[in-house]
Amino acid sequence: MAACLRGTVFVMILMGIGFFYKVTVNYQKGYSIMSFTFTNNGTSQKEEANNKTKSNLTPEEILRNGNGIIFIETTDRMQPPHLVLCAVESAARIYPNRPIAFFMKGLPDINSVEDEDKAKKRFPTLSSHDNIYLFPLRLEEVFANTPLLPWYKKINPHNEVYWTHVSSDGSRLALIWKHGGIYMDTDIISIRPIPLTNFLAAEDNLYSSNGIFGCLPRHTFTWKSMEDFVQNYKGAVWGYQGPALFTRILKRFFCDKTGFKSKEDIMCGNITFTNPERFYPIPGPTWMRYFEVWDKYPTFNSSYGLHFFNFANKGAYTMVPGSKTLAEHLYQQYCPSTYGAVLRKDHTYQ
Repeated sequence: MAACLRGTVFVMILMGIGFFYKVTVNYQKGYSIMSFTFTNNGTSQKEEANNKTKSNLTPEEILRNGNGIIFIETTDRMQPPHLVLCAVESAARIYPNRPIAFFMKGLPDINSVEDEDKAKKRFPTLSSHDNIYLFPLRLEEVFANTPLLPWYKKINPHNEVYWTHVSSDGSRLALIWKHGGIYMDTDIISIRPIPLTNFLAAEDNLYSSNGIFGCLPRHTFTWKSMEDFVQNYKGAVWGYQGPALFTRILKRFFCDKTGFKSKEDIMCGNITFTNPERFYPIPGPTWMRYFEVWDKYPTFNSSYGLHFFNFANKGAYTMVPGSKTLAEHLYQQYCPSTYGAVLRKDHTYQ
């Protein structure tokens, strides 16, 4: 009887040791299953682990895998047109497993998950997408450790004709240099995933856009572009730091080929120069076609995204629910939350 009792006690001790070992291993793996155990400051270990995770909501952490989609707003506006929200929403839907980072100059600093939640609540049509992250755009931080920082420190923005645009041109280069991924203008609606890593988008046979491009972190193209940006700066010439810069660097260092055969792309070293059909099936001079009624909607089967040329538009045309234009059709298909808000006349920002 005594021997039996001792055996039972021994088995219970072994089971207790096993449970303790399992808990310890799982906790070390980060599962923190002892949610009922409290630390000295009164928070649970589970809560403490969560807080540590939330405090890592930085661009470096979110974009660490080099596959993010990056948008930029270089003005102070916090009430963007619904085309901007449509562009961001469409990217979040087309790339559900990739982080969508929207850098906004007018956004307050984000130091906690509460700040992040508060920022996203400003834009109700975006708040339901867990892969969208909002970050303040601080130019000195963005340009740090790049050739652009000395230029930024000595230039006077008030004397620049196109400061909003050239600061955006520089920011996209620095961000893609540091983090990699894909940069998109906020007037590009994504319609299918881009199956490329290093690419530039042709507007026509001879000219590269800088409205959308992708590179691995620390790619030679972005570095050489930043060097040329500073050495040959002409801020008063429209596009010189943007599309013209990309065209110069592409031809000088990567590719002197011109002309596309059918709908094929061109390989320029380790960069793909995409056919204009990929992002500009409606060319710049005919951008108003987005706001026309079509007898039959185009399929854009050869395209990954559609550039609306908002700079040329200057706010003269916008998507109107019930208009049956191509723009309305695209909103309905690729940014339905934004479309629904505009249809109901809900506020798309707070």
